[in-house]
Order: sequence, then structure tokens, then C-alpha cells
Amino acid sequence: MLLQRLALCSRTSVDLQRHVCQLRTRPLTQVAQRKAHGSSFAHRSELRHAKRIVVKLGSAVVTRGDECGLALGRLASIVEQVAMLQNQGREMMIVTSGAVAFGKQRLRHEILLSQSVRQALHSGHNQLKDMSLPVLEARACAAAGQSGLMALYEAMFTQYSTCTAQVLVTNLDFHDDDKRQNLNSTLQELLRMNIVPIINTNDAVVPPPEPNSDLQGVNVISIKDNDSLAARLAVEMKADLLVALSDVEGLYNSPPGTDDAKLIDIFYPGDQQSITYGTKSRVGIGGMEAKVKAALWALQGGTSVVIANGTNPKVTGHVITDIVEGKKVGTFFSEIKPAGPTVEQQTEMARNSGRTLASLPPEQRSEIICQLAELLTERKEEILAANKLDMDLAVNTGHMPQAMLKRLSLSPSKLNSLAIGLRQIAVAAQDSVGRVLRRTRVAHNLELEQITVPIGVLLVIFEARPDCLPQVSALAIASGNALLLKGGKEAANTNRVLHQLTQEALSMHGVTEAVQLVSTREEVEDLCRLDKMIDLIIPRGSSQLVRDIQRAAKGIPVMGHSEGICHVYLDADASIDKVIKIVRDSKCDYPAACNAMETLLIHRDILRTPLFDQIIDMLRTERVKIHAGPRFASYLTFSPSEAKSLRTEYGDLECCMEVVDSMQEAVDHIHKYGSSHTDVIVTENEDTAEQFLQQLDSACVFWNASSRFADGYRFGLGAEVGISTARIHARGPVGLEGLLTTKWVLRGDGHTAADFSEHGTMKYLHESLPVGQPLAGQRDSN
Repeated sequence: MLLQRLALCSRTSVDLQRHVCQLRTRPLTQVAQRKAHGSSFAHRSELRHAKRIVVKLGSAVVTRGDECGLALGRLASIVEQVAMLQNQGREMMIVTSGAVAFGKQRLRHEILLSQSVRQALHSGHNQLKDMSLPVLEARACAAAGQSGLMALYEAMFTQYSTCTAQVLVTNLDFHDDDKRQNLNSTLQELLRMNIVPIINTNDAVVPPPEPNSDLQGVNVISIKDNDSLAARLAVEMKADLLVALSDVEGLYNSPPGTDDAKLIDIFYPGDQQSITYGTKSRVGIGGMEAKVKAALWALQGGTSVVIANGTNPKVTGHVITDIVEGKKVGTFFSEIKPAGPTVEQQTEMARNSGRTLASLPPEQRSEIICQLAELLTERKEEILAANKLDMDLAVNTGHMPQAMLKRLSLSPSKLNSLAIGLRQIAVAAQDSVGRVLRRTRVAHNLELEQITVPIGVLLVIFEARPDCLPQVSALAIASGNALLLKGGKEAANTNRVLHQLTQEALSMHGVTEAVQLVSTREEVEDLCRLDKMIDLIIPRGSSQLVRDIQRAAKGIPVMGHSEGICHVYLDADASIDKVIKIVRDSKCDYPAACNAMETLLIHRDILRTPLFDQIIDMLRTERVKIHAGPRFASYLTFSPSEAKSLRTEYGDLECCMEVVDSMQEAVDHIHKYGSSHTDVIVTENEDTAEQFLQQLDSACVFWNASSRFADGYRFGLGAEVGISTARIHARGPVGLEGLLTTKWVLRGDGHTAADFSEHGTMKYLHESLPVGQPLAGQRDSN
């Protein structure tokens, strides 16, 4: 079988020469030029520029759970990723374990076969006795397994038209200058020919590691295991990145599985004292401490390092490519420590301060919001100056659409409107957290309350909308929630000033850290993975942003709507004056808004009437481009451009126009093509209107009113964090109420469930009590 594998994966010299010739001429423009070696990458996002990469596969990654044989499926997915990166123009090297495990499998098979043959010959029949296996010496296993391991790699890489070469090394190969130079030259030539070197320690002859031989500076490292081998090789070959795959998610501050263990996202050389190491993995001779020491040595030599999990079936198929793309996977080793806290630290600070915020009296939360409203008007010159910097930068780049520029711009009147909205929120904050929704006397001296409480930590991600920051901050403060803000880089200067003012207002009651602005280079997708720290994500921006976040947030609820496909239906009994006003306002007031009309449904009886002509004239005057639905187009000799889809959010001075036969048909059309955001009927027939309002399943349903009323400020909520089309929790414009959840509080007097059993002495009462009656400290006097 082994000879068959070797025959399948070997190439003729002619094929190899042709393969090498083709790859020599391949352009490498897909990968940025390699950085000057000597300094590692400072941030994960820079890893995508890594050209020369060493992938170290630990024993736990390569071997099966029974430690006898290889994990073929896992190995195949890793090979696929390495081959893909190699074909992008990168130079890939693999440092692998697994020879001992593969050899152990082969030797056990041979020993069992040999024993069974001897027993059969000795006893003269096929009944075999229990056979015990001798302890197999590791060097012998390595010798037996190395060729098979290499044949397996060669066969796998052949599937991706990638050639490999085996390189066995020992500690002496690095300490002898001639041998080290020869090794370097060999590897350089292999990489030049686009061949992936598969490197391993020659475990068949390697001596045991010396007890006192350890890391001794940048020029010397003892090759005691594949961790130290990978580090030494990465520095020797001036690799940009070392990816060390193990059986844990990365580096933890204490042994994984302990109560307080936390995964470290970025590890800095000065943080060694804060780490408590556990035992080594089930196989191999290293451990996490050996990995960290090797990683720090490689980092000192100018190679960036990431330690990650290569055994998790959910991520194994893309763990290496995710790391190279700069995603937050495993632990990234960096020499440059940022001046500010990490996003994890910011979230922890926000949660702790948010709990204090929630415990403040309502009057104090209101004072904070009122103070923020005052600061918006008192410091408006400072805010507008920062906003001018953002606007000038946006205009100079010339890439920002006009609608986005409008959202980015602030003015004195906009700031005054913001201040008014914040004062409305301050009033509502007086009766938000801790409000009793339901009270029940369960039994004598056993009373139950359902009360409102904050959700926890909110993550609000918004694009070029700096006015969103004080609005959302005020709502979070009023509801007692901690808040993490991630704004668009287009408004970086404005957001920084507004956040400073928010923290200044929070400081008056000692909760400055309850609202945090994420200013690090954190990707949105990485923030969406903080499922153990963030309780709710609220995206504010384009439908694409919302969809991206909904896709990325695997374990965190997302409040929002992916589309705002709003309809206005003109009934046969509609008033001419109301139709013109409502259609103009719904489409033309702010076409980019999520509550703008995107589809105009017209009752068939309105066609070829003066009202229809007035509608068309008004839309033409407002420069609205009309896209005809299929039925509307059939009525016209010369129709406008036909709509590509009836489910389109144009976000501009464009809309779809379609014809229906009845109100019921309009409802069916909206249910099929709408997004459950906001839909309107214009009619003077009250019965028709009521049926429309009752039957239509959208977050907002209006009668004779513009779709633009779907707004928290217009609803009197003071402000909104967004509009939700979800069925669970909040729906429609989400203001203060939508940022609260509830908890149950039970006040008893030594009650147990056994008291109410068949043989118990108590009976359930389940009496409803007025919610306004205070319960704290009171007991029945009966």
C-alpha cells in the first residue's frame, strides 16, 4: 500500500520541470511585497501582507484521539489551506509532527500480524489467544512512520498541483554553521521553485533534550521539540509569520477549563508574569509554556506569531486562512502594546460601570442626560470644528455619495434638535429601570414582581452618522445599559469629541466608563464574536451593513432591519390632496432613509384619471425615476424601465410603481415583496383602512400619513437606536422601552415547594395586585 501511494504521488522529471517552469513565471502581484525583516507586524490586519509563512502542526493536531494514526480529515483541510495560500503567491513551509504516531500504527499492525501468524502455526488452529503489545520505542516508531507520513503529504498536495519536499533536521544542523547555511540554501531553492518544504526533527536519531538547554537569546535556541524547531526555522528563513496550531484556542491567562480562564487576544513580551500554565497536551513533548517561549523568541527575531486551535472541527477548515486574513483567531503575539485598552478590556469596563449606572436613582440618570444636552449646545463650536475636519476629508477623497455626506454633516440646528430629543429622553428616564409591570400574591407572605431591568452591554455599530452617538448614548444611560460604540472612520473626529462630552456628563455621577468608543482597528466581524461579553448588537447604517452584521453575529442577538422596502397603497377612495402630499413626502423628503417609500401601489381604478396624471407630474417634477412593475407596464404603450425586482430598496429618487385590483391584493403584494418595515394606505374609506391596518403584518402600518413618520423622535420616544422588523422583543422604532428586559423578584418568608405539595400546609392564591402599590419591606398583616 505504501509503495502504491508513493507511485501515485511521484512525478516524472519532465512533469516536475514543466511544473517548476510554470510556477517560476507566475506573477506574485496577489501578495504585497514582504516587509523588511527585523520587525514583526504590529497588528493582526497587517498579517494579510505576510509572504513567507511557517505553519507548525502540533502532535495533537496531526494525530487521532487514540494517539495511534493520523487525523486524515483534519490534515486534509490544513493541506488545502496551505496549498491555496501557496497558489496565491505566498511561500509556505510546514513543520509537522506525526511520524511517531504513524509509525506506532504501522508497527502495532506488523506486531499483531506477526503474533497472530506465530500463534496460528504453534496451535494449529485459528483461535487466537489474548495478545499483549510491547512498549514501542519512539525512535523506532519515528523511523517506521516518517516515510509514510511524507507519502501522505505528497499525495494530498498533489491534488492541488503542489509539489512538496521532505527535510529532516536535528539540533546540530542549526549549531553547525556549514550545516545551517546548507539547510538555508536548500530551503531557499525549494521556495524559489514553489515547492512546499515539509520539515520535521529526525526523531529516529535525535538525542534526548538537555535539561538545562533553553532559549538563550536571539542567536541560539535549543531544538527540543517542534515548537522550538518552528521558531528557529522561521527566524533562520526570515519568515513573516509563524502559525502554531495546537489543541487549544490559544493562550489563556490560566489553564483552560478553570473558572477564571480567559483567552488572550494579543500577548505582549512583558505579560509573561500574568500567565499560569497548565499541563502539556495529551501527545507531544512540548506544552503551552514551550510554545510561548518559542513564540517570544521568534517574535524577537522579527517573525510574527499566532497560536491557534487546529483541532476544532468548526474552524479547522479555515483557521490558517482566517489568521492570514487578519481575523481575530487564537493569540497574536505583538511587540507593540497599544496606548489604550483592548476592546475586551473596554467591554469589561463598560459592563462594570454599567452596573453602577443601572443602580443609580432615576433622577441621577436624568441629570447625566440633561448635562449631555447642555454640552451639545455649549460646546457646539468644538463639535462643528471637528465635524468640518471630517467633512473636508470626505469631500477631498471624492468617494462619498451625496446622501452619506448629508448624514455626516452637523449644523447648529441639528445640534439643537439633538439637545431637545435628549431632554425628552431624560424625562422618560424617570420611570424606566425598576418599573413594576406585574405583581402577584402567590400565597400568604409570598409576593412576586416582574420589573424592568437593563439588557446589559449593547454594541451599536453605525456608519457616517455622528448624531447617532449622543442619541444612542442617552438611551443607554436612561435604560441603565453599558454601551460599546463603533463608528465609521468617516466621522472619527466628530465621534471623538462627542464621546468626550458623553464621558464628561457621565463623570458627574462616577460612571465615566459606562459608554466606550472603540477606536482601535477592530474589524466589525471580530466585535461580533464577543458573544460572552456583549448582549445585543444594534447596527445603524446601510442594509448591507445590517446584513453583514447579522451574518457575522453567531451567538449575539441583532436588533435591526436588513431592508426598508416601504409601500404606499393608493386606494380607489383616496383623496387627491392627501395622495400628492403623502407620496411626495414619503419618497422625496429623505430618499436615503429606511422609512422612505420604495414601491407605490395604485388601485386599478386610478389609472387614466386626473389623479394618476397629477401623481406622474409630481414625481417628474421631483426628478423621481419610475420603474414599472410587470402589471403596470402591461397597461402602458410606452412604459418606463421595467423593475428588475419588486423587492428593491432604491435609497434614492427612484421607486417602483405597480397596479393592484383591491386592498386585499395590495396586502398580499406587500407580504410577498415587502420587508415588514413601514407600509401606508391612503383612503377615505374607513372600513378599507381598518382591514388594511389589521391584516398587514409590518412593524409600522399607517393610514393617511407619510411613511416618514416611522421614527423614534416623531413617535415621541426622544430618539431611537434603530427600527426593528424582528418578531421577538422590540419592533418598529426602538426607543427607551426597547432597551429594557425584565426579571422576576420573589419575596418570601421561608417558603419551600414542599409547602404546596399534596401533603403541604399552604395553598396557592395567585392574586393580582396593583402595580403602583409598593412592596418593599411590607408583609401581609393577616
